[in-house]
Amino acid sequence: MPRFPLLPLALLLSAACLPAAAATPQDAHGLWLSADKAAVIEFKDCADAPGALCGQIVWDKDAGTPTDACGVRIAKLKSFDGEAWRDGWVHDPRDKKNYKGAVRVKGGGSILAVRAYIGTEVLGETEEMTRTNQVPAGCKAR
Repeated sequence: MPRFPLLPLALLLSAACLPAAAATPQDAHGLWLSADKAAVIEFKDCADAPGALCGQIVWDKDAGTPTDACGVRIAKLKSFDGEAWRDGWVHDPRDKKNYKGAVRVKGGGSILAVRAYIGTEVLGETEEMTRTNQVPAGCKAR
């Protein structure tokens, strides 16, 4: 009879309680397809704010029309707290308003959750974008 019959179970349960791999500031960098598949946003270091994360629309399904949002900056977040980018704003090009924002990577790096809110984060709305490696033709440099 095993001396510690519950040891394998205890090890299994303790391993399940370990946190997932820690996020890094670079995890949010790259190309992301919006939830409605109407835009591709590139998140990268801000040229005008060292250490901050910026998001800019690099493809819009309405490119070349009056509602074209190509080149519009939709996010500027100043700090990464180990879980999410915060301390900045996200922009909704549909209503042309800025909101407080948070950006975090989920799903093993395949989903970017962009949260926009007024006041407190728990009262906000989240759009989940999927990572992509393609930018369809259409946007002109601004």
